[in-house]
Amino acid sequence: MRTGAHKGARTTVAVMSSAVSRAHFEPEHEAFRESFAAFVAKELAPDYLQWERDGIAPRSIFAKAGEYGFTGMSVPEQWGGGGVRDFRFNQVIAEVLADAAIAGAGLGITLHNDITTPYFVEYCNPEQAARWLPGIASGELITAIAMTEPGTGSDLAGIATTAVRDGDVYVLNGSKTFITNGINSDLIIVAAKTDPTQRHTGMSLLVVERGMEGFERGRNLEKVGMHSQDTAELFFTDVRVPVTNRLGDEGKAFTYLTANLAQERLSIAVTGVASARAALKWTIEYVKERRAFGQPISAFQNTKFVLAEVATSIDVAQAYVDQCVTQLNTGTLSAAAAAQAKYWCTELQQTAVDRCLQLFGGYGYMTEYPIARAYADARITSIYGGTTEVMKTIIAKSLDL
Repeated sequence: MRTGAHKGARTTVAVMSSAVSRAHFEPEHEAFRESFAAFVAKELAPDYLQWERDGIAPRSIFAKAGEYGFTGMSVPEQWGGGGVRDFRFNQVIAEVLADAAIAGAGLGITLHNDITTPYFVEYCNPEQAARWLPGIASGELITAIAMTEPGTGSDLAGIATTAVRDGDVYVLNGSKTFITNGINSDLIIVAAKTDPTQRHTGMSLLVVERGMEGFERGRNLEKVGMHSQDTAELFFTDVRVPVTNRLGDEGKAFTYLTANLAQERLSIAVTGVASARAALKWTIEYVKERRAFGQPISAFQNTKFVLAEVATSIDVAQAYVDQCVTQLNTGTLSAAAAAQAKYWCTELQQTAVDRCLQLFGGYGYMTEYPIARAYADARITSIYGGTTEVMKTIIAKSLDL
């Protein structure tokens, strides 16, 4: 279907192979793009709008993605992963999902690949790697990370969840909120205070597993957008987490979290610019077909200027994001650069989608159109992973201000 047409089957998510082809990518990335686009068309697109209505996607899509090698790309081959530490593959997934109007949710797959898997790959000891990595790579073990608390957002050191050592276990108490994959997850990385007298050096990472006594999931939160991505409250009441489930050293969580936040923020930036580009594509298609005052909307100077400005902003942002991905691959991406990418691309995403929606007129406000869902999905991106204000603070520090 044509996503912009105001006639035809508007309840189907359109999927096409992305036309994005840049020198940034190698032939293997483009082959991966074609394979993932085919997977999305077959396995995700037909049922996606139903998942949006349900407020959650089925767990089975993770295992299905794993069958095709679309989860755990960075997991070592000995544990069933791709053994490839190249974030361009993650970038391709984000771009294809955006093109398919699924980027807003990502169905939790991008969080699983981009944000949580690196913690397991980097900090698992050999026993933990053997226990968890094969399932993470196959998509049979769905992951989540729990940092945010009802009273604590961007201030990681201020968390109140505690984990008191009792022999071979930690007794975990507290709650978390806004946790992506909160309902579907099997392994949840929980940031907790193992030494409440300390701020930054008193935090540790514990892996809570599905079914542990005292661990309860709250409601699947109702959100403005990203409806098919389950987001939940989590509660821990005297959960006895084995010491063998601690990731890395005790007291080192803040260091681990801040080290991985650069990749998390870049992941959000990648989706931001990809979503803006997808909105531009849908809008160009629509304005060529929709007529007003006897001519296509595309013939009006305002339409031309708006889309010219949006296209330019996207291309400029894309160049910077690609540069950041290269730096991430070489281990040279700074916290400030990741913050710049996240801040700029999420604000661009919101602005671009809003301006594009305006050109759809009343149809742009109908949720059966991808542009309307993209508008709702975009609003959170300048908040999660660190707000725009926090990003600006990080950037300012790099300027010695």
